[in-house]
Amino acid sequence: MKEKLTAIIPTLNEAHNIAGCLDSVRWADEVIVVDSFSTDSTVDICKKYGVRVLEHEYVDSASHKNWALPHASNRWVLIVDADERVTDSLRCEISRLLDGRLECEGYWIRRRNRFMGREIRHCGWERDKVLRLFDRTKGRYEEKHVHEKVVLQGKIGFLKSFLLHESYKDFSAYLAKLDRYSDWGAQDLAQRGAGRVIARLLFRPPARFVRMYILQLGFLEGTHGFILCALAAVSVFMKYSKLWRLSRGEGGVMLRGTSDYTGIQSSRRPKRGGE
Repeated sequence: MKEKLTAIIPTLNEAHNIAGCLDSVRWADEVIVVDSFSTDSTVDICKKYGVRVLEHEYVDSASHKNWALPHASNRWVLIVDADERVTDSLRCEISRLLDGRLECEGYWIRRRNRFMGREIRHCGWERDKVLRLFDRTKGRYEEKHVHEKVVLQGKIGFLKSFLLHESYKDFSAYLAKLDRYSDWGAQDLAQRGAGRVIARLLFRPPARFVRMYILQLGFLEGTHGFILCALAAVSVFMKYSKLWRLSRGEGGVMLRGTSDYTGIQSSRRPKRGGE
């Protein structure tokens, strides 16, 4: 028997992205946009497409998606960020699975990532994968602020086709996200009782750059690769700097109730920006 599919798209001020994303999921049986009170024309665009729009305050990615899952009318869900596009080949592959060929409770989907207008095939990004297609009755997101994972009861398979992902449109978007994610990453580490803060602060940022730029062949990406690897090292430095402040009982590092959602990942993806 053919399974029906609900596509879930989290948004906040995604007017520049949402139309392309909605076009790529038109084929789904149901499309739900979970908006966190956008102040641009995101909701108006969604209403023109005739999709279901729910409003929910954003706290963190995991709890936000977990809130959305029970609102789906169908068991099978596909989570898509506004800056992602479902390719025709991925649509066909998912449709074939839903047409009585499902053998797993969830599926990894590989992503082809673009950074400031260029597709990145090195720096570790070529291994990027996300668990976005799954039976919502068998899984939910782990409660973490960043790098949250889907905890799934059952077998997980791999799809052959790719999602397209425009990860950062400019420096402003990257730096804004760096600030948020370093806050959240520091909070997660503090809650786990991470130690050796000074050693991590000294050694992990340069180690991140060397790993991405040298070992993962980021130098083959030219200037884009150098900038990406340098920014990744900066994000690690910021996270451990904030963890150091938390360890000293200082203020200034706090969770924020907003996000632009772009690049928020799930399910054990390679940690590109801030280990």
